[in-house]
Amino acid sequence: MKKHLAIIVSGLAIIAGCTDKNKTDMRPAFNPEKVQVENGILTPEILWSFGRIGNVKISPDHKKILYTVTWPDIEKNSFNTDLFVSNIDGTDKKRIVPSFKRTWTLSISFGIKRKVSVDREKENFSISDVNWRPDGKKITFISNKPGSKQLFEMLPDGKEVVQITDIPDGIKGYKYAPNMEHLLFVRDVKLDETPAEKYSDLPKINARIEEDLMYRHWDHWHDYKYSHIFVTSYKPDKLITDATDIMEGERYDTPLQPFGGMEQITWTPDSRKIAYTCKKMSGKEYALSTNSDIYLYDIDTKTTKNLTEGMPGYDKNPVFSPDGLRMAWESMPRDGYEADKNRLMIKDLETGRVIDYTANLDQDIHNPVWNLMGDALFFISNRHATEDIYRINLPGGDIHKITEGVHNYTSVIPAGGQLIATRTSMSMPTEIFAVNPIDGTAANISKVNQPILNKLTMGEVEKRWITTTDNKKMLTWIIYPPNFDPGKKYPALLYCQGGPQSSVSQFWSYRWNFQMMAANDYIVVAPNRRGLPGFGREWTEQISGDYGGQNLQDYLSAIDTLAKEPFVDEENLGAVGASYGGYSVYWLAGNHDNRFNAFISHCGVFNQDMMYTTTEEMFFVNWDLGGPYWEKPDKRYNFSPHLFVDKWDTPMLVIHGGKDFRIPYTQGMAAFNAAQLRGIPSKFLFFPEENHWVLSPQNGILWQREFFGWLDKWLKEGKS
Repeated sequence: MKKHLAIIVSGLAIIAGCTDKNKTDMRPAFNPEKVQVENGILTPEILWSFGRIGNVKISPDHKKILYTVTWPDIEKNSFNTDLFVSNIDGTDKKRIVPSFKRTWTLSISFGIKRKVSVDREKENFSISDVNWRPDGKKITFISNKPGSKQLFEMLPDGKEVVQITDIPDGIKGYKYAPNMEHLLFVRDVKLDETPAEKYSDLPKINARIEEDLMYRHWDHWHDYKYSHIFVTSYKPDKLITDATDIMEGERYDTPLQPFGGMEQITWTPDSRKIAYTCKKMSGKEYALSTNSDIYLYDIDTKTTKNLTEGMPGYDKNPVFSPDGLRMAWESMPRDGYEADKNRLMIKDLETGRVIDYTANLDQDIHNPVWNLMGDALFFISNRHATEDIYRINLPGGDIHKITEGVHNYTSVIPAGGQLIATRTSMSMPTEIFAVNPIDGTAANISKVNQPILNKLTMGEVEKRWITTTDNKKMLTWIIYPPNFDPGKKYPALLYCQGGPQSSVSQFWSYRWNFQMMAANDYIVVAPNRRGLPGFGREWTEQISGDYGGQNLQDYLSAIDTLAKEPFVDEENLGAVGASYGGYSVYWLAGNHDNRFNAFISHCGVFNQDMMYTTTEEMFFVNWDLGGPYWEKPDKRYNFSPHLFVDKWDTPMLVIHGGKDFRIPYTQGMAAFNAAQLRGIPSKFLFFPEENHWVLSPQNGILWQREFFGWLDKWLKEGKS
């Protein structure tokens, strides 16, 4: 909290405090009705105008929905987030603007000179992590308005904003105890010594000194800090300035880095204990393992115990039954395998008995949540490349699929007699739906992007089963251009998925957007090749150790099948993909037998030897490549794309981000340099400040322009 300043002369000053109750965020709400669309065609600028829904929360009385919508600001190359509250059926939607008070101090000194000092609060501020206070009377959120991220409360109409925490360097997440007697929050704790601290006589040094692995992760270098949970007493009228670190001295992070959130931390229903997800390892051990566990901290005894000890894979995201007697969580059985089966486990906290309730379900589960009675759970699961809502009844464990359709549900929350869920598809960004838990019927209750979608003509999405070279059936999505004319011939794009175990489901992307590709008059061929989930463990696990094998033959089966269609221009085929999809493009470049006329690889693996010793999570390459290249495991490194460069003969666009530490940008440089040295038409699109993805609005639009500029040049305008 800002401190008021006063100038004191002769021991006497008059301090006058004033407040301005006008709202400080006067930015007008973004109006999607004003987005200009010509001829119903999706463009990069329109794509980057869609609102992005997040933070969906249901009020404790199940009468209101709270959520955020983040809008890209293309001109400022930034994002603005709006906060909305509506009735549970989506009616009476209101934009809520926090009424921060502007405060200043007027200081007057007696004497010859008169001086006024004004303390103005920050005008541009962010709002995140919105939620309802457990009693439903207040909305809670984190804002950087004080200069660091702190917790605030306000009335549901945005009035009476009150700062709750004033923690040095801010907080990153929080949860109230159900009885509101305590509050937990997450903040970084510095435990490691920097080189400048070690060598205090060299204050201007800029260096790192590493003695172990995991010194960088995903897109950032280790900052000598660790994310810990703090707990403190909560009183609405008392500013919180300190708290107890329940992981004091531990060089571990919770939530898990880099993508874990507050879903990995929760209170028990009796408000006496905190369950949290943590991988209590460091350095090389951390890099080699996926063995996270769920720990239970007792705020009375200040003791911690491991609830999942002896379970070797990922264990995360605990959720307690309403009576507090059982804990459900997501669990993988094997250490070192990040794409292992994600199971639904339930532990009886009195007897200690653990049951895998999905032992007979050959699918992954995600986002489990208890129903209000505690006799069932809902969860999300992928089956045949769509994500749907399922229910498991207890104690019997019978599982029922609730929803059906060409879509992806991404979250689900029980709310009275219905479910509130988020849903997306290849033709629609995420929206909020009310779902009937009996028959699965659903209604869009947010319709944030409907004004834009109403102006667009989307291409047809077809689900087709294609026969592979080993006589299996492979689901392949075919996306046709808007106003498709079967009498014309269209160039086609083979989409190569990343992961390598990430489903080609009904996702909406701001880069790999199939409707954008279709709007540019390309037919998109998106196969669920070997290695992708939703088709059983055998199908998923076939890819491990076989990067250049059957899954790439699956790609060729898909494009060869579509190339036979009379509306496909088989002389103008392209292959595009990112991450493992980028690897696939590099491999196809040396093994495609003149099928393709253009390639685009984004953040792809080019040299597997180099990948092994420059990536950060070593468990990933150990599992899929069988260990280091110097041990020559099962000839798996013989699939490395760099070994086939002598056969490259097709124009290639290479894209990479400078902050991609999973697949370092030198992989993209090496591929581009090889193409240049081979005399192959090629281009390198490099984003110094982007990571494995491209996240800023203007960079995202540039990405789309270069993407289609390259494809149009080589698939529509000829090869000259």
